[in-house]
Amino acid sequence: MHVSAKVDYALRALVMLAAAGGGPLKAEALATGQDIPLNFLENILGDLRRAGLVATQRGAEGGYRLARPASAITLADVVRPLDGPLAAVRGSRPEEVEYAGSSEHLRQVWVAVRASLRAVMENVTLDDVATGRLPRKVVELTEEDDAWRSR
Repeated sequence: MHVSAKVDYALRALVMLAAAGGGPLKAEALATGQDIPLNFLENILGDLRRAGLVATQRGAEGGYRLARPASAITLADVVRPLDGPLAAVRGSRPEEVEYAGSSEHLRQVWVAVRASLRAVMENVTLDDVATGRLPRKVVELTEEDDAWRSR
């Protein structure tokens, strides 16, 4: 899975909002707190607002806040409106691709990759990350011998 800068920045800002009890926090505070370029973050926050993940609050005590509880926003909820489907093959959904001959079963592999991503991304919430209380299955994956080794 390729995690774009846009998704990385969005998740970091949203986790910071979650850790702050849902907000509100000003864009400047989020940008500074997470070392994110302010202009880029403001564009991302606009996308997240349109996706219904954040709301704005006006006034001196205003800023951005989560539009729903952090425990109700999964990582997949953030990725999809910013980057599209969790897994795509040449821009298509895995079940839509077709292969001939000896590559015929490759489609099943892509569907399995998507299912694996969903197993993590649809089951980890902003609250899980903010509190460090990750689902046991996720923690177990990180405890595998080669989980931290890049290949």
